Amino acid sequence: MTVLERTNHHAAFSETLDGLRRQLNGVLLGKRDAIELVIACLLSHGHLLLDDLPGTGKTTLAKAIAACVGGKLARVQCTPDLLPSDVTGFNLFNQKTREFEFHAGPVFSDVLLADELNRTTPRTQSALLEAMAERQVTIDAVPYVLPQTFFVIATQNPIDSHGAYPLPEAQLDRFMIKLKIGYPDRASQMGILEAAASADSARESISSVLSLSELADIQEAVRTITVHSRVREYLVELVEATHGDAAIQLGVSPRGMLLWQRIAQAWAMLQGRDFVTPSDVAYVAHPVLSVRLLTTTDDVDGVINRLLETVAAPEYR
Repeated sequence: MTVLERTNHHAAFSETLDGLRRQLNGVLLGKRDAIELVIACLLSHGHLLLDDLPGTGKTTLAKAIAACVGGKLARVQCTPDLLPSDVTGFNLFNQKTREFEFHAGPVFSDVLLADELNRTTPRTQSALLEAMAERQVTIDAVPYVLPQTFFVIATQNPIDSHGAYPLPEAQLDRFMIKLKIGYPDRASQMGILEAAASADSARESISSVLSLSELADIQEAVRTITVHSRVREYLVELVEATHGDAAIQLGVSPRGMLLWQRIAQAWAMLQGRDFVTPSDVAYVAHPVLSVRLLTTTDDVDGVINRLLETVAAPEYR
């Protein structure tokens, strides 16, 4: 594919992406920056961890994403008594046919909302590892393939640690990014109240703007976004900086590095470009690193800022 053909190919998605923006911004008011990162996560074939307070629109966002892509949404309310089979499914013996029948769990969906994932036990948390990394689950030694566009949105409450099981690093590394939505501003709160009083709220009128096959095409196109060797060197230098920083106990893994590059490609596409710049890599650094850095300080953002200031970005035109 020539440069001109690739540019035209990416430009063809712009109208669809604008429609996706409008729909999601209509249900989560005043959070345009967060919505852009959520879309980038979706387009880069990743998974999303929302670390935020209750009632900030996390479930609403998951429902809206599923509706926008014309996909099936499944929700799992994570509790201490939740079993792995409650997520993946199980085999049940049929007395009539004298055979085992497979009953699919909620993981067999297009968008899976794992609400308060840190409320369930590590055993159940691990049921999502294979699904998130390989988009398949193995039950009684039989692999079952999930949709290639399978998208996990997991939530956790950062302020209530009673009865919680912190997500292990191996689980966190499966997520593309971690976001905090936060409370809306005053104007957005007024808009939320007005929408709630209207019979025609944006939440009820949301419609599909692309199909799952179109989403898969865009995800494939993201992989073709050009990443210059100097930009790759910049990314590698940032990753190496996480390995040598005194405040970081666990830095970015090779998998995390690949995910970082991919979401930078998606971010470039959202900016209307078919190539990644160093600023794209730096912009997505906070959501990418906050989910996978293990630091000796609570000020993770400060550590990330220091890394970005320490590693010089190359000039790129």
